[in-house]
Amino acid sequence: MTDTQTSSPDALPSSLPRPAQEFPRLEKAWVTPKGWRFITTVNNTNIGLFYIGTALLFFLLAGVLGLLMRAQLAVPDNALLSPSTYNQVFTMHGSVMMFLFAIPIVEALAVYLLPNMLGARDLPFPRLSAYAFWAYAIGGLAFFCTLFVGLAPDGGWFMYPPLTSKEYSPGLNADFWLLGIGFIEISAIAGAIELIVGILFTRAPGMSLSRMPVYAWAMLVVGIMIVFAFPAVIAGTALLEMERAFDWPFFNAERGGDPILWQHLFWFFGHPEVYIIFLPAAGMVSTMIPTIAGSPLVGRRAIIVALVAVCFFSFALWAHHMFTAGLGIMTMSFVSAASMAVAVPTAIQVFAWIATLWRGKVAMTAPALFLAGFMFIFVLGGLTGVMVALLPFDWQVHDTYFIVAHFHYVLIGGMVFPVFAGMYYWIPLVKGQRMSERVARWAFWLMFGGFNLAFFPMHISGLFGMPRRVYTYPAEMEWGTLNMLSTVGAFVFAAGVLVFAVDLVRSQRRPSRDPGNPWNASTLEWLPSGDYATRSIPHVHSADPLWDQPNLAKEVEAGQHYLPGSASGLRETIATSPITARPTYLMILPADSWLPLIAAAGTAGFFLLMTVKLMWLAWACGITAVGAVIAWLWQSDRKPPIVEARVSDKLVLPVGAKGVRSHSWWGTLIMLVVDAIIFASLAFAYIHISMRLVVCPPPTAGLPDPIWQMLSSALLLTGSALMFWATRSVGKRRLPWLALAATACVVLAFLADFHGYQLAGLAPRRLAWSATIAAMLTYQGLHVVLLAIVGLYLAARGWSGRLTAHSRATLDNSALIWHYATLQGIAAALIVHIVPLLMD
Repeated sequence: MTDTQTSSPDALPSSLPRPAQEFPRLEKAWVTPKGWRFITTVNNTNIGLFYIGTALLFFLLAGVLGLLMRAQLAVPDNALLSPSTYNQVFTMHGSVMMFLFAIPIVEALAVYLLPNMLGARDLPFPRLSAYAFWAYAIGGLAFFCTLFVGLAPDGGWFMYPPLTSKEYSPGLNADFWLLGIGFIEISAIAGAIELIVGILFTRAPGMSLSRMPVYAWAMLVVGIMIVFAFPAVIAGTALLEMERAFDWPFFNAERGGDPILWQHLFWFFGHPEVYIIFLPAAGMVSTMIPTIAGSPLVGRRAIIVALVAVCFFSFALWAHHMFTAGLGIMTMSFVSAASMAVAVPTAIQVFAWIATLWRGKVAMTAPALFLAGFMFIFVLGGLTGVMVALLPFDWQVHDTYFIVAHFHYVLIGGMVFPVFAGMYYWIPLVKGQRMSERVARWAFWLMFGGFNLAFFPMHISGLFGMPRRVYTYPAEMEWGTLNMLSTVGAFVFAAGVLVFAVDLVRSQRRPSRDPGNPWNASTLEWLPSGDYATRSIPHVHSADPLWDQPNLAKEVEAGQHYLPGSASGLRETIATSPITARPTYLMILPADSWLPLIAAAGTAGFFLLMTVKLMWLAWACGITAVGAVIAWLWQSDRKPPIVEARVSDKLVLPVGAKGVRSHSWWGTLIMLVVDAIIFASLAFAYIHISMRLVVCPPPTAGLPDPIWQMLSSALLLTGSALMFWATRSVGKRRLPWLALAATACVVLAFLADFHGYQLAGLAPRRLAWSATIAAMLTYQGLHVVLLAIVGLYLAARGWSGRLTAHSRATLDNSALIWHYATLQGIAAALIVHIVPLLMD
C-alpha cells in the first residue's frame, strides 16, 4: 500500500486513463430517485435543499407574525389583536424565528455546502441528516399550526415559570411548546453530530485542519456548542413538562422548588445559541469576502482562534440575561466581564474582514452589498451589547424595547444579512443560474433601510421606558411616533424580502446549466459536480485550492484524483484522519430509503399526540418510529462486499474500520456526551434545590438505604463486564446469551434502585427535592428500556450471524452505550447520597 502524500505535491493520485465503465457505475450508485420516490432521498444535496426551503418558509411565516405585532403596536390603544391573541403571536414569532429558522438554516446550509466544500461525496450519516430534516419539518409545521386552533403557546419564547405552570397556563398551549421545541432540539443535535463527524473524518486528502475552510471551522465549533448547550434546554423542558403533567414541583417555590432553576437551564442554552447562530454566518462571511476581494483572507489563523474563543466565552455568560434575577454581585460581575470580553474575538474577525477588503479590489455585487450591510448593522448591535453587559445600565433597560432593538440588530444583522449574501453567492450551485444584480439592489436597500427604520427607534422608545411584551400602550406615554416609524420600517423590510423571494423563484424556474465558477472562488464546492458530488475526490495542497491549483477542476472531472468510480458498486467516500487528512479507509454510505421519513413521522406523531392525550395513537406512532430505526440500523452494519479497494493508481485502502477508528464509534461517543450533559443538567437541578434547603434532606423526606444502591451498582458493573465479554466473543455462540444476561443485570439493577426509593418513601409530588431525585431515576429508567431493546437486538443479530469481525460496529457502539449507562447509574447514586453530606 502506497500513500500518495509522500510523493511530490504536484503528482496526481491517478495519472492513468480511467476505464470507461467506472463513470456509469458511479452515476448508477448515486442516482436520485424520480417521481414520488424523490422524498426517500438521503443525498446531502437534496436534503440540504429541502432544509433550506423549509427554513425559509418558517422565516416568512415568522415575519408575517412580526408584521401583525407591529400593526398592533403602530398606534396607541389599538384593538387589532386581543391580549391573548397578541401573546400567542409574539410567543410564536420568537419561537419560530429562534427554533425553526435560525438554527435550522445554519445547519441546512452546512448540510448542502460542506460535503462539496470538504471534497467528500456525502456526510457520513446521510440517513441521520434525512431523519433530522423530516423530524424538524413535520414537527415544526404541526407546531406552527397550533396558531389556527387556539393552542399556540402564549408564555413567551423563553417560557418562564410560574407563568407557564399548570396554575397559570392550564391549557395545552405550553405543553405544545415544551414537547415540540424539545423534540426539535433533538433534531438539531442529530444534525450537529452529523456535521462534527463529517468535518473531522471526510475531508479531502491533504486538507489538514490548517487548510480546512474557515466555514468548516465555524461549523465544527458550532456543532460542538450545540452538543454542549442544547441538552440543558431539553432537560429544562422535560422538567417543566413533568411538573405540568405529574405535579412534580421543580419550579414551585411553595413546595421547595425555584423558578430561577428554569432560567439557569434555559439561558445555559439560550445565550450560547446567539453565537451558535452568529458563528456559521461569520464562517460564511470569511468564505465570501476573500472571493469578493480577490485576495486571501487576512489573519486566517487569528480568525480561527477567535471562533474558538467565542465558543469558550459564550458558555461563561449565560447569566447575562439574569442580571435582575437576584444573583450575587460576584456572580454578576464575573458574567458582566465575560459579556464584555466576548467582544474582543468578535472584533478580531471584523477587523480581518475589513483588512481583506482593503487589500483586495471589491466589486459591489449582491453578496458584497449584503455583507456591507451586515458589518454596519452587526457592529451597532455589538456596541449595544457591550452597553447591556454593564450592570448599572442593564438594570435600567432590562425588559424594555432597548433590549428588543439590541438583539434584533445582533441576530438579523449578524445572521439574516449574511444568509441572504450567501443565498446570492451560492445559488448558482443549485441550477447554474445567478439571481438578478439589479433586483438585488432593490432588495438590499429595502431590507437595509427598512431594518434600521424599524429597529433603531426601539432604542429610543426603550430608553423612554416602553416595556417589552405589552400588547398596547396609552397615548399619554408619547411612544406613538416611534412605534409608527418602527411599523413602517418593518413593512419596508418585508417588501425587500418579498422582492428577494420573487427573484429567487424566477431564477430557479430557468433551465439548469453548468454553474462553472462565476465568482472565481477558491473553495472546492465550485468544482464540477453531480449527484455523486465530484467525479473524483481531489487531493489538495493549500487553503485556497482552486487558486493555487488552477487545473484542479479539469483533473477532478477527468477522474485523475481519488476514487474516480465506485469500487464496490455502492455509495462511497474516503475517510481521512482528523488532523492531517491522511486517507485511512473507504467509507460505504447508505442508499436512499423510506425508513428515515417513517422514523421521523412516527417520532413527531408520538410527541404531538401525547400532548393532546391521544395515548393509543401516540404509542402506535412511537412503536412505528422505534421499528423504523431498528430496521434502519439492521441494514446499516453489513459485511462489506470487498475487503480492500484501490482508490488511485498508488493507494489501496481497507473498506470500513472498527472501534475507535470508525466514524460510527465517534458518532456514538458524541451522542453520549449529549446524554451526559442532559443527566448533568438533572443533577444540577438536584444540587440547586438542595442548596436552597435549610436542612438536607428535608425532615419529611429521606434517602434510601445505601445497600440498595450498592446492589444496583454491582449489577450494573456485572452487566458491563458481560457486555465487555460479548465484544470479545464475536463469531461465538455465547455472544447472544451474554447480551441477554447483561440485559437482565441492568433491569434487576433498576428494580433494586426503584425498590430502595420506594422503601424510603420517595414522594415527588410533595417536595421539589424528592422530584429532582425522581427525575434522575426516571432518566436512568429510560436508559434501562433502551438497553433492553439493544440487548434483544444484539441477541437477534448474533443468532442471525450478522455480528462478524467485518460487521461489528453495532456491537462496539452498543457496548459504549452500555458502559455509559453503568457510569450514569452509579453517578446518580453517589450524587444523591453525597450532596446531603456536603450540605451539613
